[in-house]
Amino acid sequence: MASVMGLLEEREAVARVRVEELQVEADRVLSELAAAEAVLDRRAIARAELAEALAARGDAADTAVREAPEPVPETTAVKVPVAGSIVPHFGEGATAEALAPDYRRIVELVESGPGGGEGVSAKEIASGLGLELVPAKIEGVRSKARRLAERGWLAVSPSGRFTPRQSTVTAPAGAGRLSGQDGGS
Repeated sequence: MASVMGLLEEREAVARVRVEELQVEADRVLSELAAAEAVLDRRAIARAELAEALAARGDAADTAVREAPEPVPETTAVKVPVAGSIVPHFGEGATAEALAPDYRRIVELVESGPGGGEGVSAKEIASGLGLELVPAKIEGVRSKARRLAERGWLAVSPSGRFTPRQSTVTAPAGAGRLSGQDGGS
């Protein structure tokens, strides 16, 4: 006959195994529950974002239709440039206000530069912008000035110096340099 103590130990071992099995099962279920909750949260957020975006687009379209039933001429639609925006091509009626602040300052410095048609070097522009005169900064300025020249805002000489663009019509900046009062600002 088995001892009472042995019988209790066997029953305790069986109960311990069952507890461990249930603990593993509970961990698995909790893990699945956490994953399912994460999916539910992502889908709820996506639905809310989509509803918000569609509502905003609809409101913007409704507002645009209510406020401007006729096409707006391109000259009155003014976008405010920000740092890092694309440099537009120079066109009739274009002003430096169409440029991002860094590019606008470069154009203003070149236009207010020394007369005589010799132009301004990238190093002089960098100095005028208050940048540290190291090769990396100077080359960055040179790159921006070349981009302005490619798009018609400035002219670049074969020696690499930058001059105000050669206008085909009388430009306020050119007139300002002659009088010495209005140019460059």
